[in-house]
Amino acid sequence: MALGLSRAKAAKAAPAELAAVGLRADEIERIATSIELIPVPLGLVGRPKDEVVVEAANRAFRVAGLGNTGNHSPLLAALGDRISAFLAGEAAQEDFAWEFGDAVDCRHFRVTLARRSPRSSHCFITLVDHTGELRTARNLRREMITDSLTGLPNRAGFSELLEERIAESGEGAHFAVLIIDLDRFSRVNACMGSMAGDELLITLARRLKGALRASDTLARTGGDEFGILLMLEDSEAEAVQVVQRIQDTLATPFRMSDFEIRVSCSIGIAFDSDTVEDSEDLIRHAQFAVKRSKNSGQAEYYQTQAFDIAREQFGIETDLRRAIENGAMRLTYHPICDLATGQVVAFESLARWTDERGCEHSPADFIPVAEESGLIVPLGRWAIDEAARTLRSWDMRAGGDCGVKLAVNLSAIQLQRDDIAPVVEDALLRNQLAGSRFTLELTESALVSDPERVAGTMHQLKSLGATLAMDDFGTGYSNLAYLQKLPIDVLKMDRSFVTGMLADRDKIAIVRAILSLAQALGKETTAEGIETNELAQTLAALGCTYGQGFVYAKPLEADEAYDYLLASRT
Repeated sequence: MALGLSRAKAAKAAPAELAAVGLRADEIERIATSIELIPVPLGLVGRPKDEVVVEAANRAFRVAGLGNTGNHSPLLAALGDRISAFLAGEAAQEDFAWEFGDAVDCRHFRVTLARRSPRSSHCFITLVDHTGELRTARNLRREMITDSLTGLPNRAGFSELLEERIAESGEGAHFAVLIIDLDRFSRVNACMGSMAGDELLITLARRLKGALRASDTLARTGGDEFGILLMLEDSEAEAVQVVQRIQDTLATPFRMSDFEIRVSCSIGIAFDSDTVEDSEDLIRHAQFAVKRSKNSGQAEYYQTQAFDIAREQFGIETDLRRAIENGAMRLTYHPICDLATGQVVAFESLARWTDERGCEHSPADFIPVAEESGLIVPLGRWAIDEAARTLRSWDMRAGGDCGVKLAVNLSAIQLQRDDIAPVVEDALLRNQLAGSRFTLELTESALVSDPERVAGTMHQLKSLGATLAMDDFGTGYSNLAYLQKLPIDVLKMDRSFVTGMLADRDKIAIVRAILSLAQALGKETTAEGIETNELAQTLAALGCTYGQGFVYAKPLEADEAYDYLLASRT
């Protein structure tokens, strides 16, 4: 046998070449000489007198501490019964894993027992040491499931622990998952550097671990996010107690260099249940509760109903995106009338959406989804362009200027993320419309979000000749300085002030105040939500310029709106 023979080949070749039946002393001696050069532990074992003994062993066998010839080998003490059972059976070969040594210095072997004849009283035992490979694999796995900064389990490790607990939950074990998200942690990195941020995370992890019980597990599941696996012994109230301890722990400021840093957090809690079979679902439930916690300022439990609503909104987002891309949206037009003459002077454009299943979606449902997802930008651009095309078609049918304006609503998110003025200008130019034919409506919240940017956009729109209206006036942050400085032409009173006004003195007082303010500043007014002629007459008498509501008409399709316009002039 050549010295260069690999371990794997030697393990297989030696038994096949050397196995013997009915061995004599000279044969055993010859075998002992032959196997000496085999690089892996290899021995010849037999049962000559109903006792398993090592008849021959190579140097690698002896160096590995597996013993020498005779019946006092550590290998025989551990595997003697298994070898005896193999020799008593009829199998020609058997493979199995074996651990040799104590927990500190344990070695892992792949053991092969082999013989040429089932009747042979001897067999070869070959051992291939896999200790190095197993230790490397274990170290790599430990690194994969451990956070290198804090030494805690990472997201993958936390998920594995949860899987184990979920498997045990059928045996009566109950638990909860807490997700802790640090508020404004990015400011620490931005102001003090990433090393200070890492130091804060390490210190914070120690504090959190000190606030937990021995049965609880802390993990770092994200950059500034920690997860806790709580074992519940009595009731779900234990989670509340842990949350309180965490909040008390974080109440003490952290000292970093010359600064004292107070860390606040948002905490979401999700409990195990029969319906949860996947660890990632449970973590996702707790993270969803964290989002609610950020809004409420207190720890929040996962609620199935809230999650179902969120999933429904996600479905709406997907369908809405497709509807915008495929041109499946449409505008309806709500007439705005001059309260003094009753003539239609404008229409407000309102987005409407019927999905592929024929389901009509309310703007109150899909507009917030569009704003949150950013779809409000392409939706807003489409609405401006569609309104301009509609107005152009009405002019062509009328043989000239049809005599009305079209109003388009601008979202606060749209004003922040899009360059509105060029979009409006392009729509006007392509449809050969004067800027005075367009009214752009924006809410007070849009002004508050980014005053300088919005003011610049408003002046650009005004330079195009467009009319600017403040929608839902009086319901938001009514900064009167904006009315003085910004080029606002029309104040639209919210329907909450107008509806039921005749029976409510307070509402009448508010409406009077708004109308007086508008008159003093030289601005026109529009009242929304007019449902009776009596209310329209009262608002006209109080000095309101325009009115809008079901007393005139409901929102109309484009052709119906044009017919309504013609009918109002006969």
